[in-house]
Amino acid sequence: MAQAQRQQQVVERFIEALKRLENDRDVETMAALYAVDGEIGNVVAPDKFHGPDGAREFWTKYRETFGEVSSSFRNRLIADGGAALEWTTTGTTAGGTPFKYDGVSILEFDGDHITRFQAYFNAEDLSRQIVEATQPAAQKAAGVDQ
Repeated sequence: MAQAQRQQQVVERFIEALKRLENDRDVETMAALYAVDGEIGNVVAPDKFHGPDGAREFWTKYRETFGEVSSSFRNRLIADGGAALEWTTTGTTAGGTPFKYDGVSILEFDGDHITRFQAYFNAEDLSRQIVEATQPAAQKAAGVDQ
């Protein structure tokens, strides 16, 4: 199989695994994509996660942050050994308040496994949406932060 086709398949498997995680809370399909020495992180995770077990922990925490969640991909740039995915994620917080944020995820892969995943997004905007959703109505009306 040509390298470009294999890389395209890794990206498609990642997107499918993310849909299964978001819709069905299936973290195992996602964890299976990562190499034993794979690294997983994003702009709000101070520590990196490693390998399939780290992926399982990272993606479980991601999914637990939200009530409903769905990601759509606008652009997929695939090059030698890596990909950049531009996306929008929408849904509700665990408390039911709507949210929306945009970002880019960088994937690096070796063969059929992801060796590095890093997501970049406006963490301040997402945090604001989540925090505002959890503030009592009286505090929101008064403009008081928790």
